[in-house]
Formats: sequence, C-alpha cells, structure tokens
Amino acid sequence: MLNPATIRTANSPNFSRQEFRASLAMFATGVTIVTTRTSAGALVGLTANSFNSVSLSPPLVLWSLSQAAGSMAALSAGSHYAINILAADQKELAERFASKREDRWKDVLFTEGACGSPLLAGAVATFECFNRSRYEEGDHVIFVGEVERCSHRAGAAPLLFHGGRFYTEHPL
Repeated sequence: MLNPATIRTANSPNFSRQEFRASLAMFATGVTIVTTRTSAGALVGLTANSFNSVSLSPPLVLWSLSQAAGSMAALSAGSHYAINILAADQKELAERFASKREDRWKDVLFTEGACGSPLLAGAVATFECFNRSRYEEGDHVIFVGEVERCSHRAGAAPLLFHGGRFYTEHPL
C-alpha cells in the first residue's frame, strides 16, 4: 500500500482529450451567462456551464473560464460580476453569448445590478458577486464569487445542457 504522503503527482491520464470531453458531457448542467462591465463601462458577457455552489456561510459560488478567453482581463480585474441562470426559453441567448459575435448585446434586455453588472431579463436566477478569489488550474481560472445579492423566479424552468446539446424540457 502506498503512503499518501509520498505521492507528489498524479499518474498520467490513460484516456484521450476527446474521451475526457465526452465523459464530462455526460454530466447534465444548467446554463449561465456571466456578466460584468469593464472599467470603461463596456458590457462583457459569456456563456458558462461550470457554475456551482461552494458555501452557504459565507455565500460563495464558483465558475471557471479558459485562460485564453477574450473576457479574462475584464473579469480578472473587475470587483464584481453577475451570474445569470438561464430559463428554458433562453437557448438563443446562450448560443449568442457562447459565440464570438461582436453584437452579442444587441437587443438584449437587462437591468443594472447594484454594482453595475447586467442582470438579464427572464433569467431564472441571478447572483451578484464580489470577485473574491481566483485560482489558476490547468488551462482555466476558477473564479470564486461572494454573493452579495440573489433572486430567483419560483417555478421557472431552467435551460439544461447535456451531451453537447441544450434541453428545454425536463420530465420529472
């Protein structure tokens, strides 16, 4: 039996990148759009399904972003962001914010959160977060947000993602 104190590194993976992605795709998730504003006031938003709760006290959530993402500078430097959990009828919005479209904010309805981050109209829940900490791991950065405000629409159906596809209906 190996002594856990002597193990310093993980074993090399015995699977391909494609096998890893396909296996990860079997985990069904909700879909979020993370939003903020740059220091100059420009709108920033991106689709993310790497959202999770961390702690109830203090209220903490996490999500991750590729280190190569164009929005990394704005999200790393800013003090606040919002996480908008999308409703079943917001599939087009998820696809729009997952693309590299220049006009992704055109005709998008939102209100300003208390610290300026956009809160998307129709979202099933929103979390306004203080950008508490970041951890570089592999090719991503894990963001931990301290939730300052949250709201939800009771009974609203969420947009789901599984196996590389969006789902708008979820039988119970």
